[in-house]
Amino acid sequence: MVDRNILVAKVTTIEKCLGKVKEKRSATIAEFMVDEDSQDIVLFNLMQAIQGCVDMAAHIVSDEGYGMAGSMNEFFYLLSGRSVISVELQEKLINAVGFRNLVVHEYAKLDLNQVYDIATNGIKDLEDFIGVIVRRFA
Repeated sequence: MVDRNILVAKVTTIEKCLGKVKEKRSATIAEFMVDEDSQDIVLFNLMQAIQGCVDMAAHIVSDEGYGMAGSMNEFFYLLSGRSVISVELQEKLINAVGFRNLVVHEYAKLDLNQVYDIATNGIKDLEDFIGVIVRRFA
């Protein structure tokens, strides 16, 4: 059975990070492109929020006995396979994990246009995930 206290703690952390992203993403892309402090704050908090979603998914998969995941992406496949999340949301979260990996491992120079787009539009996917999980397990 999923531990409600763990979910509440994860949701609180994710929402705090998303709030910082919303505060620091700047009003326009032009402002964001020249504000390195805001870029750093947005990147760090996006990374933390995505990791929080992965951690929440891992907790649910483990406590509900949905199977074993060999990667972060697989947690979302397992949740989708149990109809906890839609396939569409699964794909969006897998893309978010890919973005997180770029940030963490610095595989390539980040495209600040993409970062701004994620900070402006992509965070809705994380908010949707939180909503689904809270409605189902909290």
